[in-house]
Amino acid sequence: MEQWKEFFARHGPGMVLLAGAGAVALGAGLICLPAGFIAGGVLAIAWWSLDSLDGRGDGL
Repeated sequence: MEQWKEFFARHGPGMVLLAGAGAVALGAGLICLPAGFIAGGVLAIAWWSLDSLDGRGDGL
């Protein structure tokens, strides 16, 4: 149980951010497929930018 708490404490915010980005890209893709790809790319770049600010320096 302790391992799961540690796992979600470390990776939980990134997983939530990834799920939210996927939902936005999927929603845009349902309207127009190229818009979904563009939204997914923009959100992936935003995710990388926010994930790089965590201060761990491990690149995960």
